[in-house]
Amino acid sequence: MVAALLADLFETHRSHLLSVAYRLTGSVSDAEDAVQESWLRLSVARQSEIEDLRAWLTTVVSHICLDRLRSAAVRREKYVGQWLPEPIVTALTPSSTPDPLTAVVRKQEFRFAAMVVLDTLTPPQRVAFVLHDGFAVPFGEIADILGISADAARQLATRARKAVAAAPAPVTDDEHSAAVQRLLSALAAGNVDAIVAALHPDIRTVGDGGGVVSTAINVVAGVDKNARLWMGLRRRFRLFDPDYVGPARVLEPVLVNGQWGILAHEFASHEGQPGSPPRVYGFTVRDGRVWGVYDVVNPAKLKGIRVPH
Repeated sequence: MVAALLADLFETHRSHLLSVAYRLTGSVSDAEDAVQESWLRLSVARQSEIEDLRAWLTTVVSHICLDRLRSAAVRREKYVGQWLPEPIVTALTPSSTPDPLTAVVRKQEFRFAAMVVLDTLTPPQRVAFVLHDGFAVPFGEIADILGISADAARQLATRARKAVAAAPAPVTDDEHSAAVQRLLSALAAGNVDAIVAALHPDIRTVGDGGGVVSTAINVVAGVDKNARLWMGLRRRFRLFDPDYVGPARVLEPVLVNGQWGILAHEFASHEGQPGSPPRVYGFTVRDGRVWGVYDVVNPAKLKGIRVPH
């Protein structure tokens, strides 16, 4: 097959492959690397032996991602603090320059909370569940990828399905943004009662700094602890302080995996006020209130920021 034609055909599958790879790994960099590696393998493969290009590429990407997942599982054993997936951060207004990743996160199954749940699965469970339930890959093909029987692959997907079902049901984008904005408005006003009212009784804040950047090492659970945490951050970084004349921390509303979130831009220390690197806040909403806050600040996990500077 002529190289240019092959490259064009591959590009028609890029968005699909990125979808598969990102949902399998929860990593923007791993997903992009897996897709690029699949192209390299395709370029040297015998084209006459490939009956269904999309299926062939999906299988190749899945094999690569399974290896990445197993490597990540080993890294997590020594990881400092909590582990979160890499967010995909885009502007509220769609960019005029198409980005395959921005199209990926328009679907509910790619919301950040859904990605967090996938990170609780074992690599084989994740592969079986994502490929079958997300992309309609037959269990026979999944079994070949995992090196197990089709029945075993089916059982892995069943166990994964139960874990995923325990997560909060997704809400509409409007309900999500309204709940998050209610919390931020309360924080801006410094109104503790309003902050408490905006938080779900089972609120939990999860930080991921990877031992590189400061954030909560343990999950912060409960309304009282979270209200104190957020008021403490407000004071520490002089957020929404009208009397503060130094360089202000810019909190930019963005879409985190397709839903309203915050990109806190980097700023330098100033006259005793601590500086801070960039960080991304994602949220989960339940019953009209904020149920989960995800503080991603590990620089290695901020490669999915697609917001113009």
